[in-house]
Amino acid sequence: MDEERILEEMPQRLRHLRQRAKDEKKENKRYFQKLGRRRPKELDAAVALLHEEVFQDTDCLQCANCCKTTSPIFRDKDIERIATHFRVRPGEFVEKYLHIDEDGDYVLNTAPCPFLGSDNYCSVYDIRPKACREYPHTDRKNFYQILDLTLKNTMICPAAFEVVKRLREALPM
Repeated sequence: MDEERILEEMPQRLRHLRQRAKDEKKENKRYFQKLGRRRPKELDAAVALLHEEVFQDTDCLQCANCCKTTSPIFRDKDIERIATHFRVRPGEFVEKYLHIDEDGDYVLNTAPCPFLGSDNYCSVYDIRPKACREYPHTDRKNFYQILDLTLKNTMICPAAFEVVKRLREALPM
């Protein structure tokens, strides 16, 4: 799906998030650079607490922007598990749904995700890829290792954007 069509189909609140994330990208990037150099010992605990707070008020089913605009990375275990679910060989699953991207990772051929329903429910939710289970990765240990990824996720996920916004307030650099 091309960028223009994604923007046209995106609800107004997500277009607004995208603009806010673009507006704050430089500031967030500078903040993350300082955070990466200093690596405060309370970083993981602070991010985990903020993640819990933000997700108490977040209903991913109202958004599903991650599933509509990006692809998770599919690891071999994910491919085998989902292929087994569909009763096909892993190679058949790959051939039908995946391709290898420029980083050498298996990703979906299309967006939105072919397993996303019109009601924003995932048809493979119980066996979804690890990357989907962990998204937007804001409760991860060693958070400093995924600062670049988190910056990208603020453009996609309202919850990731809010976690980063609150993090800048909680741990000023």
